[in-house]
Amino acid sequence: MATTARILNPSRGFDRFKPHLLMVLSQCGYTFLYFITEASFNHGMNPHVYITYRHIVAGVFMLPFAWILERKTRPKLTLYLFSEIFLLSLIGVALAVNMYFASLRYTSPAFLSSMVNTIPSLTFVIAVILRLEAVDLRETRGIAKVAGTLISLAGVLTMTLYKGSEVRNLWPPMIQIDGDRSATSAHNHSNWLKGSILTIASCIALSIWYIMQAYTLKRYPAQLSLTTWMCFLGGAQSAVFTVIIKHKAADWSIGFNIDLWSTLYGGVVVSGIIIFVQLWCTEAKGPVFVTMFNPLSTILVAILAYFVLDEKLYVGSLVGAVIVMAALYLLLWGKEDDHQVNPVELDYEDRQVQPCLTSDEEHKDQKLYQDVSVAV
Repeated sequence: MATTARILNPSRGFDRFKPHLLMVLSQCGYTFLYFITEASFNHGMNPHVYITYRHIVAGVFMLPFAWILERKTRPKLTLYLFSEIFLLSLIGVALAVNMYFASLRYTSPAFLSSMVNTIPSLTFVIAVILRLEAVDLRETRGIAKVAGTLISLAGVLTMTLYKGSEVRNLWPPMIQIDGDRSATSAHNHSNWLKGSILTIASCIALSIWYIMQAYTLKRYPAQLSLTTWMCFLGGAQSAVFTVIIKHKAADWSIGFNIDLWSTLYGGVVVSGIIIFVQLWCTEAKGPVFVTMFNPLSTILVAILAYFVLDEKLYVGSLVGAVIVMAALYLLLWGKEDDHQVNPVELDYEDRQVQPCLTSDEEHKDQKLYQDVSVAV
């Protein structure tokens, strides 16, 4: 019956897998971001200046859409709600993203990308603690969620700790990115501990950011407007920090070159469209669903860098990628029958669990209430 209905109405099947498709496309967008920002940073663009410009561009781009499309549905912005969005921007943009790029000075890109893939596991643990994610270990799908998270973490550790033999490339690179691409790797890593702390703090901040989005969307269910506010506030917060460390006018100059194109792409596509898509998927499927697709970009970057840029690819990365993909499939299967009825979608009063009474039990309960009333 379900198969017949799906054939007669194919749009139902598309709607069912729309969040999956959108998240895969989002990770493809993040993949291209890696290459274009790497070229920009090698050209001399300061990462913190880039973050500031990128989010301001995103805010300007998203503002007309938010203003027009959500003018009748956008909730009133109270002081409490504004403070919540301000904190959301501070954690997700000003702190997390800036710490992410700052840690590159003290660690390697391979270490950073591997650590970022622990975000799904961190988000899952936090979501379970806050009861945003339902896990019933008595059911097969509940076990699949836990197993998928643990296997994903095992895949990430495999990519990080196991190198293996090098996979040879059969042809020369298609694209050559100018600049010293090994500058970060050639660093003596005397401050590796500092970089590791920044990386871990960035991952924790991003996990908290994904969780907070679910709560904020309950009180402010306007994804376009929320994206716009986060971009403007995050850009302003990042600007305050960047001015302190880069206060010369030359540090903020940007020409008609790769720096401009990377800023426009990062602002319009990533901080604008992709963040909006993630907010929509968070409201539809929850924060754990969104973060579980993060390892896809690392896998795509490794594959494209191998075929296009002639970067080295090792067996450990391939084995880890297969493990991560299997874990992603397992977790998505575990979440397939999830219903979006959880604490984030309920008001405080609705969270009180009411006992399910039969008609006889209800009659006895009512009679007992009457007897107590008489006694009083």
